[in-house]
Amino acid sequence: MSLDAALAARLKRTADGLVPAIVQQHDTGEVLMLGWMDDEALQRTLTTGRATYWSRSRQEYWVKGDTSGHVQWVKDVRLDCDGDTLLVKVDQEGAACHTGDRTCFDADRLL
Repeated sequence: MSLDAALAARLKRTADGLVPAIVQQHDTGEVLMLGWMDDEALQRTLTTGRATYWSRSRQEYWVKGDTSGHVQWVKDVRLDCDGDTLLVKVDQEGAACHTGDRTCFDADRLL
């Protein structure tokens, strides 16, 4: 199954076909991480209810939590007004960051 054509037409992708996906805890608004999705990853996310991303470093799809157990259950997905960023609201089980931190923004506060 492919991504709905009307939705696909609205997406503004990077040169490598990706859209940034800001991931947020659905009930608290806590920003958890930034992932990257192409059409296939977005379609998988929308149909399975599990957050699926494109790994730029490994050049493969990954379903958040398949190896770590830290699953992201998708509650809502929104497209911003410009069509160039996704907001994925999830129920995060465990750490969102690969370092083991709750969010990818826990370690380095700049201001």
